[in-house]
Amino acid sequence: MYDMKISDSVVFIGVNDKTIDLFESQYKVPKGVSYNSYVILDEKVAVMDTVDKRATDPWLENLDKALDGRSVDYLVISHLEPDHASNIQRLAEKYPEMKLVGNAKIFSMLPQFFDFDFSERKVVVKEGDTLSLGSHTLQFFMAPMVHWPEVMVEYEQYEKILFSADGFGKFGALDEEEDWTDEARRYFINIVGKYGVQVQNLLKKAATLDIQTICPLHGPILKENLGFYIDKYLTWSSYEPEEDGVVIAYASIHGNTAKAAEKMAEILTDKGAKAVRLFDLSRDDMSEAVSCAFRYDKLVVMAPTYDGALFPAMEDFLYHLKVKTYRKRKVGIVENGSWAPMAGKLMRAYLEEMKDMEICEPVVSVKSVMKEADVQNMETLADALLA
Repeated sequence: MYDMKISDSVVFIGVNDKTIDLFESQYKVPKGVSYNSYVILDEKVAVMDTVDKRATDPWLENLDKALDGRSVDYLVISHLEPDHASNIQRLAEKYPEMKLVGNAKIFSMLPQFFDFDFSERKVVVKEGDTLSLGSHTLQFFMAPMVHWPEVMVEYEQYEKILFSADGFGKFGALDEEEDWTDEARRYFINIVGKYGVQVQNLLKKAATLDIQTICPLHGPILKENLGFYIDKYLTWSSYEPEEDGVVIAYASIHGNTAKAAEKMAEILTDKGAKAVRLFDLSRDDMSEAVSCAFRYDKLVVMAPTYDGALFPAMEDFLYHLKVKTYRKRKVGIVENGSWAPMAGKLMRAYLEEMKDMEICEPVVSVKSVMKEADVQNMETLADALLA
């Protein structure tokens, strides 16, 4: 279980949700998710974000326990997405003297979610502003489009803590012991991945700070080896591959393209590929296939023609890659068709819209069932991919 202890003055009051099946109604989370919130106890008390409505009651219990009879002076709003902001009005009503701290964009968007008068309660902050709580001081840095336009992060100067909003988050409840990287990558690529330039801008700001602890809005508090996590974010946000390897993403109607994909994996392994990952796009988790495609430096897409167009599972996969700004990869194409194959042409069209892509030759065209000539063409394609 992750250690959620921060300090005597900075207390974790978040909640695990292991009843949720889909995050943002699209990403499978078999090990749940955490909604993180924090409270800073000083001369003034600041709550750092709220939680999803699914977790309201246990969150309020955690807050009451941490406060031990004290009131709340400030609610700092980093991000208005409902999984972090659903309880803003609830907390404002519970503590009528409490001020709301946010940037101008936050306050312009707040009425879209809530119907209460906060006009006399808002503290508007901008880039570099500070808020003293006593011995603790919060400094605010704007992080627009990481991954909403109103996002900001906070740096607590005394204990050197970065409250990083959705940055450095991961899927998975906090009582699940698992490696950080895979679920953090899946979280980043699928949710934040489109906004690599904006993440890079935020990382440049973070590089000027002496950060000892990172407190994200999902996932574990990061206290040690922070360079590792920051380096991962630098790689992911620049769209560089992490490892040498091949993802084979395939869609198959009657199993013939699946057999070709398995043969392609065998060929690549025999030729010395360091890692080969197979994804059946009709059955495997799409978000994992997408994040794995970003992990490795090479990709093979294999799909049949369907109704004169591209098989839907493959089209969905390529659409996800495109909108998440997939780039800088070597790619091979294998199509299947019984009378008028179009899949290769359509897959190439998707890939050519992406930047810095090397499409390897030949494009292999299987006619219904893989033959020996197709195997020889896949051997040639494998050589081009691994060259």
